[in-house]
Amino acid sequence: MRTQTYKLTFSGLVIALYIVIMYFTQAIAFGQYQVRLVTGLYGLSYSFPFLCIPLGLANMLSNCILGGDIINGCFVFLAGVITTKSICLLKKVTKQKSVLVLPIAIIPSLLIPIWLSYTLNVSYYILFFSLLFGQTITAYTSGVIVMKIGELLKCKWSE
Repeated sequence: MRTQTYKLTFSGLVIALYIVIMYFTQAIAFGQYQVRLVTGLYGLSYSFPFLCIPLGLANMLSNCILGGDIINGCFVFLAGVITTKSICLLKKVTKQKSVLVLPIAIIPSLLIPIWLSYTLNVSYYILFFSLLFGQTITAYTSGVIVMKIGELLKCKWSE
C-alpha cells in the first residue's frame, strides 16, 4: 500500500512539474524548432517505468492547457507513452544511456508530424526535421540530466 501511495504521489508531482516547466518554456517549445526541454522528463521512465502513462498524461494536459485542443492532446499522449515505453524496452536491451535517450529525439519527431502536417498544411518532412532538431537538443541535454537524477532518486527511494 505504501509503495502505491509513493507512486501516485510521485506521478502527481511529475505531472505538475511537467506542466509548470512547459508553461515557462513555451516560448521555445511551440516555435518552428520545438525545443521542448520538458520532454527530457521522459528520462525518468528509465528509473521509474510506472511513469509512462503519467508522462503521456502530462504531455496531453500541457498541450491542452497551453493552447492545443483535445485531438492534439490525444495524439501527444500516445507519442509520450510510446516514447517512454520505448525507453523502458531499450533499458532491457542495453545499459548505454546515450542510446536510451534516442527515443526522446526520434519517436516524437516521427509521430507528431503525422497530424501536424494535416492540421498545419505543412509537409511531413519539413516538420520531421524541424522536430528532430529540437528534440535532439532536448534528448542530449535535459534527457541525460534527468536520467541521472532519476537514478539518484531511485537510490534514495530504495533506502
